[in-house]
Amino acid sequence: MAYSKTVLTKVEKGGAIHVSAPELPTGQTVEVTIASVPGSGRRGSAMAVLAKCPGGRIFKTAAEVDAYIRGERDSWTR
Repeated sequence: MAYSKTVLTKVEKGGAIHVSAPELPTGQTVEVTIASVPGSGRRGSAMAVLAKCPGGRIFKTAAEVDAYIRGERDSWTR
């Protein structure tokens, strides 16, 4: 008889994952598939994500962004 069970668990320190199925007989061969749950991981702040990008943050202030956009718009009319 086929057996199927979905178990949600947390990844512990060192990447350990614990799954228990006491209803299965000792010595039974089973297949375990691991899939992460979308949106369940730790997410960094927007600033942390930008810091990891190649080149980091191009603009350090809003004034620098405004100046860049102004220059781009000016180049369209030349």
